[in-house]
Amino acid sequence: MVDFWVLGAAAFGAGLVDAVVGGGGLIQLPTMFAVFPNMAPATLIGTNKLASIFGTSVAAVSYARRVAIAWSVATPAALAALVFAFLGAYVVTKLSADFMRIALPVVLLAVAIYTFAKKDFGSVHAPIHSGAKEQSLALAVGAAIGFYDGFFGPGTGSFLVFLFVRVFGFDFLGASAVAKIVNVACNFAALIWFGYSGHLIWQLGLTMAVCQIVGSLIGSRMAMQHGSGFVRKLFLVVVSVLIVKSGYDAWLRW
Repeated sequence: MVDFWVLGAAAFGAGLVDAVVGGGGLIQLPTMFAVFPNMAPATLIGTNKLASIFGTSVAAVSYARRVAIAWSVATPAALAALVFAFLGAYVVTKLSADFMRIALPVVLLAVAIYTFAKKDFGSVHAPIHSGAKEQSLALAVGAAIGFYDGFFGPGTGSFLVFLFVRVFGFDFLGASAVAKIVNVACNFAALIWFGYSGHLIWQLGLTMAVCQIVGSLIGSRMAMQHGSGFVRKLFLVVVSVLIVKSGYDAWLRW
């Protein structure tokens, strides 16, 4: 019973954070590993994806109802992410992802420094691309981050938000809305693989999904009420925590 409440609270917190800026996996997945230390990692990761896709989908719908989503970017990015996340999930069964553990904190640190230095970064929604160029860049971002999510995963939501601000000129709120749609595609692709390989605990995943949904509804409303400034601040907090966590993991691996 205690484990149930712990996992429920973790899923709620993950849904709330993920809905605003991504990074909910920082909360949910480590909690699952702590509660089930002897369970196969692939099964925990697959079950985590099952819970996450519900929370992310609800957040995406909430944004779509209240924020003008750039579908010209979201659609090609999501389609590319769908294909490449599945490819990444397949490749990780063949190759080691240890090098990603070393590189991740370095890349995240660069993202944090850039965001700190650019005080007006993501404060104004001013798209800088259109037409074929916009769609080509969206395909490239979706493919790259989709593959990363399938192959490794930590920080996917934060990377998406950063890139949609930096590459496309979106504000943090608009970037977060598009990121949710791409994240749904990533989770769906990974679920196909994990479901096919039998690495899912359906009852646990669906139970945690309910808590994720509640957290996602609250998180998306908070983001829309408080705007891009709030999302930017939480983005920096999540990225900072990711740097510490991934740096510690990389040090242990090294």
